[in-house]
Amino acid sequence: MPEEIKPEEKAKEEIVVDIVKAEAEKVNAEIKKQEDDSKASLQTARTTKSSKRRHVPRGQVHILCTYNNTVINMSDLTGNALGWSSSGSIGFRGAKKSTPFAATLVTQKVIEKTARFGVKEVDVFVKGVGGGREASVRALIAAGIQVNSIKDVTPVPHNGCRPKKPRRV
Repeated sequence: MPEEIKPEEKAKEEIVVDIVKAEAEKVNAEIKKQEDDSKASLQTARTTKSSKRRHVPRGQVHILCTYNNTVINMSDLTGNALGWSSSGSIGFRGAKKSTPFAATLVTQKVIEKTARFGVKEVDVFVKGVGGGREASVRALIAAGIQVNSIKDVTPVPHNGCRPKKPRRV
C-alpha cells in the first residue's frame, strides 16, 4: 500500500524544491557573469593590441646578394625583423634571380611590406658579391627612404682554405 504524504510534509518538500531552484538560479547567474567578464576582457585585449601599432622611424636594411639569389631584410635598430623578401619568393627562377632587376623588385616588395611601420631612415648593410648590390640600394633611395650609411659586411677570408694541389703536366 502506498503511503500517503501528509500535507505538512508536502509543503516542506515544495519549500525545499523552491530553495534548490533559487540556489541553481544564483549559480547560473554567477557563471553567466563570469562568461561575460571573460568576453569583455578578450575584446579589450584585442582593441588594445590593435591600437598598439609599432612605429619605427629608423631601421636597418640587410642585403644579401649571392651569385644565385638576392635576399633583403628590413629590421629595427635592435635587429628585430620587420619584413623580408627574396627574388625566389617573388617568382624569379634560375639565373634571373641574381639580376639587378630582380633585386630592385625585391627591394620594392620589402618596402611595401614594412610601410605600416613608417620607416623613414635606414642604415644599409650589404653582404655578398652578386649583381643586385647597387641596384637594391638605388631602389631604396628611389622609394624615398633616406639612407644614412652603407656598410659592406662581406666576409673576407684571412688566407682562407688550402688551395688545390698544382697540376702536373
